[in-house]
Formats: sequence, C-alpha cells, structure tokens
Amino acid sequence: MRRALFPGSFDPLTLGHYDIIKRGITLFDELVIAIGINADKKYMFSLEERTKFIEEAFKDEPKIKVVTYKGMTVDFCKEIGAEFILRGLRNPADFEFEKAIAHTNRKLSEIETVFLLTSSGKSYISSSIVRDVIRNGGDYTGLVPDTVVVNF
Repeated sequence: MRRALFPGSFDPLTLGHYDIIKRGITLFDELVIAIGINADKKYMFSLEERTKFIEEAFKDEPKIKVVTYKGMTVDFCKEIGAEFILRGLRNPADFEFEKAIAHTNRKLSEIETVFLLTSSGKSYISSSIVRDVIRNGGDYTGLVPDTVVVNF
C-alpha cells in the first residue's frame, strides 16, 4: 500500500490544500491528512474546528484519513507506515523552503517527499491570507471549501 502523509496546520483548509489533496489521492492508496499540533503557535481555529473542516470536505473519500500529531513529521510517518510526504508548491519561494525540509527529512529517514504544483487558479491562496481576509471582514468564501464557511 502506498501511504502518504500530507502535513500542515490547515488554519484553515484552503482551496489550495483541497486541490493538492484531490490530486494526491489519485497517486496514493491512502492519504493521511495530518494536522500538526504546535503549542507555541496561535491558531485562529481550534484543532477540533480544523479537523471538522477537513473531515467534512472529504467525508465521501474513503482513501483519506484525518489525524493529528506532535513532533517531527518523519517520526510520525514511521509511526503510521507512511513512505511518502506530500507537499504543495505555489511559487519559487515555497520550493526553496520545501526543498530544504525534504532534504533534511531524507537525511533523517527513507521517506520521499512528493511535490505537486498548485493549480494555476489557486497559487495565490494561503491560510495566512485567508485569516487576514476573515479578520478584516472580507468575503473569504471563494478561497476555502464550503465546509470552512463560518459565522463570526
């Protein structure tokens, strides 16, 4: 079984994430969406909300599993038997950042990182931009899946 881990904070899940996940499930037998827990980070959405956003968005996709984890991603991959880490790339800056992480992960383990380019119409979307739009009362509904629409 080809199992991949798609790690992130997903604060919140965006259409960019959604795009990578939908395309990733065509490449792997199972895609584990792993919400990282970082006690030092201030999140807009609770862990429960972020989990619900993802589970609802992919409730009809049996190849997707949603979990939470702490610690190093490669250690969690070993724990669950994932041989691949899936990452999305929006731009050259993402590539440089992700390349360094992928090389480090490869040095620490046998886990391969697979990169997918975000679809052209979604390459500008990031969770930080979505959070800014929400904080400022803007219409963020075109940036996130329907499951993320919340009332403030």
